[in-house]
Amino acid sequence: MKSKSRYLLAAFLSVAIWGFFSIPLRNLKAFPSEEILYYRIFTSLIVIWVAILLFRRKYLKKDLQYFQSVTTRERKIIIWQIVGATILLTLNWYTFIYAVNNVSLKSAAFAYMVCPLITAFGGFLILKEELSKIKLVSLGIALLSIVLLATGSFIEVVWSVVIAALYAFYLIIQRKMQHLDKLNVLAIQITLAVVMMLPFYLYHHESFPVGVWFWSHIIIIAIVFTVIPLFLSLYALIGIPSSTLGIIIYLNPIIAFAVAVLYFDEHITTHQLLAYLLLLSAVFLFNWNLIKDIFTFNRK
Repeated sequence: MKSKSRYLLAAFLSVAIWGFFSIPLRNLKAFPSEEILYYRIFTSLIVIWVAILLFRRKYLKKDLQYFQSVTTRERKIIIWQIVGATILLTLNWYTFIYAVNNVSLKSAAFAYMVCPLITAFGGFLILKEELSKIKLVSLGIALLSIVLLATGSFIEVVWSVVIAALYAFYLIIQRKMQHLDKLNVLAIQITLAVVMMLPFYLYHHESFPVGVWFWSHIIIIAIVFTVIPLFLSLYALIGIPSSTLGIIIYLNPIIAFAVAVLYFDEHITTHQLLAYLLLLSAVFLFNWNLIKDIFTFNRK
């Protein structure tokens, strides 16, 4: 068990870091969401390629060899998967930043509680993955919580579902790409995102920000809240199964809710609290077999 502790620690740290993402974003509230997105992507591009070229060149060569070895049809599929995933990821980043600074932190946090359930339902419909009865019941409870939340704040729940759906379908596409290194794929996606966003940036660009406050936060976002959590999650997957990491991911919205209420003093109504508790119960129910296996393993 001791040998796995460092991998579990890496998983917890990666998720915990994401839970505090709203703090640097809210500090940049005075700046337009698209400007934050532009410079986050541009800075992340530099950071991730420097990391790959310095530490992961052998994995890059391996992926290039694999891409050259597959058929023309398989290459086209890979290209379309990367392009589709890039569009979804870029839109997810933008909507998340916009929601944090213009809607509410709760809507952004709620999105990442809904996301795994949308991913599961999307996998059921698109990838034909099987869902047990208990998982279907949990999806029903999750839907009820979303409807309940919508009666309190329809705008918040719409943003939550949009953010969650964009990331969920991004994950579904990623799940189908089994033969490429995830970090290399992300680097290509960020490169494409820069190419996609560059015309918009040049068209809307007025002045280049020079303030230390802005750039210090952008660099923190790119390194601490983009590249480092990714490295930690990849490292965690060396020693723990992805399903265990999936359970740990739910720590993210819990921290995000705590930050929203305790740090930013966002008001949470009894109505919203009930909806969140319903969704949390759906999450536990959906992952009940895995939770039961973990506790069974710990008793042995």
